[in-house]
Amino acid sequence: MIFDTIDKKLLEYLQEDSKQTNKELSNKLDLSVTAVYERIKKLEKEGFINKYIALLNKERIDKNFVVFCHIKLVQHSQDFVIKFEKEVANLNEVLECYHISGDYDYLLKVLVKDMAAFREFMVDKLTTINHIGSTHSMFVINEVKHSTKISL
Repeated sequence: MIFDTIDKKLLEYLQEDSKQTNKELSNKLDLSVTAVYERIKKLEKEGFINKYIALLNKERIDKNFVVFCHIKLVQHSQDFVIKFEKEVANLNEVLECYHISGDYDYLLKVLVKDMAAFREFMVDKLTTINHIGSTHSMFVINEVKHSTKISL
C-alpha cells in the first residue's frame, strides 16, 4: 500500500473529528467523495485505523479523579506477569496499563469519581490481585494537556 501525504492529512482530520462526513473531508482534501470513502476503507483495511470512539467529558459523567498508579510485582516470572496482566485488563477503572522499565513494573491510569472511590478500588480490587509487591499512587491536580491525536 502506498501511504501518501493525502492519507496523512485524512488521518489528521479524522483524529480531530471522526464524525466529519465524507463530503466535508472531500472539500478539505480537494478530492471526490468517492475517493475519500475509498481511502478511508483502505486505511481501515490496512490497519491504520483501528476503530472510532467517542471521547466523554469526565466531569459530566462524574469520573474526573485521575490517578497514576505504579505497580511492582513480587516476582517477574512469566506466570506472575501473565496473571497480573489478565486480571488488571478486567478492571473497568483502569483506562490504560503499561509494562514499563525502571523501579516499577507497571503504570496504570485509573479513573474514578473521587478519593473514596479510589480507596475502594485499591482495597476491593487492585490489592486483591496476587503477586503485587507494592504500589505507589499519584493524583492528578490539573490536566494540562490531554490528546489522542498522533502526530503524522
